[in-house]
This record gives sequence, C-alpha cells and structure tokens, in this order.
Amino acid sequence: MSGTTQKDEETRLNPVRGERFVESAEAAMDAINASIGFDKRLYRADIAASRAHCEMLVKQGIVGAGDGRAIVEGLALIETEIDDGRLIEEPALEDIHMHIEARLRSLIGEAAGRLHTARSRNDQAVTDLRLWLRDAIGRIDEALVGLLGVLIERAEREAATVMPGFTHLQVAQPVTLGHHLMAYVEMFQRDRGRLKDTRARLNECPLGAAALAGTSFPIDRSATAAGLGFDRPTANSIDSVSDRDFCLEFLSAAAICGVHLSRLAEEIILWATPQFGFIRLADGFSTGSSIMPQKRNPDAAELIRGKSGRLIGDLAGLLVTVKGLPLAYAKDMQEDKEPLFDAVDSLSLCLAAMGGMMASAEFNRPALLAAASSGYATATDLADWLVRSLDMPFREAHRICGLIVRLAEEKGLALEALALGDMQAIEPRIEASVFDVLGAARSVASRTSFGGTAPQNVIAAARAAKEAL
Repeated sequence: MSGTTQKDEETRLNPVRGERFVESAEAAMDAINASIGFDKRLYRADIAASRAHCEMLVKQGIVGAGDGRAIVEGLALIETEIDDGRLIEEPALEDIHMHIEARLRSLIGEAAGRLHTARSRNDQAVTDLRLWLRDAIGRIDEALVGLLGVLIERAEREAATVMPGFTHLQVAQPVTLGHHLMAYVEMFQRDRGRLKDTRARLNECPLGAAALAGTSFPIDRSATAAGLGFDRPTANSIDSVSDRDFCLEFLSAAAICGVHLSRLAEEIILWATPQFGFIRLADGFSTGSSIMPQKRNPDAAELIRGKSGRLIGDLAGLLVTVKGLPLAYAKDMQEDKEPLFDAVDSLSLCLAAMGGMMASAEFNRPALLAAASSGYATATDLADWLVRSLDMPFREAHRICGLIVRLAEEKGLALEALALGDMQAIEPRIEASVFDVLGAARSVASRTSFGGTAPQNVIAAARAAKEAL
C-alpha cells in the first residue's frame, strides 16, 4: 500500500488502538483478542441497541437529527448485508461491535463516530448479550413447551399402563407408565420456571453505564431501556458492566434441564435393551453398526446424555472465569459468550431430539406389565393389607410380609400364586381377601392419594399440566 504503513492501516481499521500505541499488534495478540468468529451472532442485538441509543441521543439533543437519520439508515443497511451473508471478518476489528462501527463509517463517514457518544464497548457488549439471551430463552421455552406437550399426551395415553417402579434400579412397586412420564413433566415445568426467573432478572438495560462510571452527557437511560423492551435500566454503573450473573443463572438452569434430559435418556437407553424390552425407538432416532447388522442403537438418547456433560461444563467454566475478577470490566469476560452460545445450541438440540424420540416411540405394554408383576412388587400392598385388615402395627406387618416373600421366593412363586395355607402358616389371621391386593393392576389402582400413581390421578395431573401450558 503506497505511502501507508502497517501502523496507519491498523489505525484505520481499529480506531480503538488509535495513536496510543506506537507498535502494531502482534499476530498472536490479534488472534487471542479477536472474538468476531463467535460473537458475530450478536449482530441483530448490537444493531437494535445501537439504534435505540442513537434515537435517545437525538432526542436528548446530544446528536443532531441529520446525523441520527444517517446512522439509523446505515445500521438498517448493515443489518441487511449481514442477513445476506456479506459480513467480511477482519480480526483487527476484534468483535462484532467494531465491525458494525467500521462498516457504518465507510457508509456514512464521520457521522458514524457520533454513535459511540456516551457509551463504551463495556456496556454495549453486555446489553447485546442480554438482548440475545432474552430471545434465546424464549426459543428454548417454546422447545420445552413442545416436549412437555409430547410427554403429557403420552402420559394420558399410558395412564393405565402398568410398569415396575424402581428404587436402586431394583423392582420396588407397580406404577403406571403415565405416572412415570408425568414425573418428567414436573421436572421440565420447573425448568421453565427457572428460565422464566432468569429472564425476569436479566431484563434490565446496562446501556448508558459506559465504561464503568456512567457519563456526563444528559442521557435518558430509561428511554433507552424502554425502547429495547427492558423493564428498567440497571441501577449501578459498575455492576452494569461487570455483572455476568444472568449468564451464570441461565447456564445453571440449562445444566439442570440437561440433567433432567439425561435421566430420561438413560432410562430410554435401558428400556430399549432386549433385557428390558420396554420401548422401541423409531428408525429415525436409531442407528446401526458398521460391523453388526442386527444392531439398533439408541444413539440420539446417548448423545443427549452426553451433551448434558457439556452443559455442566459450560456452567463450571464460566464460574471459574468469573470467580476471581475484581470490579469492574476485564477482558476475561469475553469468555462469557462461547459457553453461553454452546449451551443454548446444545440444549435446543437436545430438547428437539427428545421431543421427536418420545413422540414416535412405541411402548411394549405386555413387557411392562410382566416386569411389574415380577420381583414381589406388591409386597408393600400385602403389608398395607395386614395393617388395615388385622390392625397390625406396620413394623410387624413388614416383618410378616418379609417372611411370606421369602417363602414365595423359596417356592419360586409370585405372591399371588402362593397358597392361602402357606400364608396362614406364617400369619393365621390372613384371609382369602388378601389376593384382592396382590395383582399389579389392582395395586396401582389403589394408590389414589394426592400425587399417587392411580390412573385417575394421572389423567387429572395430565389435564392440569396441559392447562398450565
């Protein structure tokens, strides 16, 4: 470039370095400093925030109306260009904020320099991130609603389908499949609540806090906040630029939701094995083997289980980044975006995959019933019968029931197949009516307490959950 030095070109590209630095940035510095490769997805939020900031500056008489119009029109053109894929990434421009400012300067000239009046990249970047995350939470909530709808519909359909309930992964008591699925409905409803709380707390606008101390210009932060759909401006300029609680809170909610998805995925993986045989996944959510032609692998469920680890890692990574930072802003905070973006992408994909899997899966009702009838799952029903019918203290009933279970096990019989005389040899007062409580279907029908597994309870819970959506 004739007559132009590398330093001149750097200053032209990145006015932030300006004349303060004599030497050009090292290549490694450019590489570690640049975030355009990942923060470019903030462009819509950055343009929206810049537009609102410009309109406020004009209204307050800080920027002239003509320059304001040129800025707003230039921003609209830049948004269209980036929408069309015409963003040219330049590492020397560091981030999406400087890319948009540089392009605006090339479009409208010196008037572009007025846009940055009364703001810093510190408040600009965190405002963009709040705007972006606010929208992302909305999309994730829609995905959660979709998954909840699938689970509720399946729960209604399987309200009377008997299956084994487990503790310690051992058969415990009969439950209904609908009741089991509604347990996950409860979990995902709480996940929605955590995301709603996160959104409510993040919906404050940092713009106008500037670098950390506020500004001497007569800005109207409330107007800017309202223009961007925030509830209010943030109250403390130092906290405004150094706070990443909203990122951590979202990542925490995302990690918890990921754990819930992982638990359901783990059960799908177990249930899909021949040893369980409870579920058959659709071909669209199964894979084969490169060497074993008979295989039907539940890879979608396994990947959901795996991605929950990424979500936990995203949270842990940002916690470690933030924990030692003094107030106010430090460049470490640039590391807030990649875990946030990764968590949003991973969680969104997992929710979509789980919804598809659960909508198309087939449950093996005979296998579920057979498993529920094994392992002496109605032993607690027998103990409860002893308490109700014989006025026996529960601990004594527990002991008697244990002896009867041992006898049935020795004879290789289910409880309901044991002869009445065998039971009476252990407890003479037992009557034939005891067999009324020993079937798995009768067991689940009897569990009518609030929150219990009885089919009528499942139907009522599913209807209430559907109304809550």
